[in-house]
Amino acid sequence: MREKTTQVLLVIVAALLVVHLFRTAPLLPMARAQGVAKAPAVLRAEAFELVDKTGKVVAQLHLGEDGGGNIRLRSGDGTVRVKLGATADGSGLLLFDKEAEPAVWLAANESGTSATLAEKGKEKRVLKP
Repeated sequence: MREKTTQVLLVIVAALLVVHLFRTAPLLPMARAQGVAKAPAVLRAEAFELVDKTGKVVAQLHLGEDGGGNIRLRSGDGTVRVKLGATADGSGLLLFDKEAEPAVWLAANESGTSATLAEKGKEKRVLKP
C-alpha cells in the first residue's frame, strides 16, 4: 500500500513540475521584451547588415579590401545604389543610376579631388578643382 501511494505522489509531483514548466516558459521571452535593456556604449564587429522583414540585406557597413570602412546601400530589389568607401589614400562616393551603372563619382585621394558625372548615351564629364 505504501509503495502504491509513493508512486501516485511521484506522478502528481512530476505532473505539477511539467505543468509549471510549460506555464512559465512562454512568459519568459515576453517578460524580457517588456524590460528596457541598456544599450552598449560601443558595438564592435567586422560587418553590420541592415535587413528588411524578409531578411534581405538593404545596407552594409563592412571592411574594404585594404581594411578601410565601406558602406553599401541597396534598393528594395537588392541592387546596390550607393557606395561610400575610405582607403589609406582617400575616400570615394559612388551613386548608381536606374541600370545600376555608376552615374556620379566623388573622389578625394592622393592624386587630387574630382567629380565624375555619367549618363547613358552621353559623354562622361570630369570636374577637377
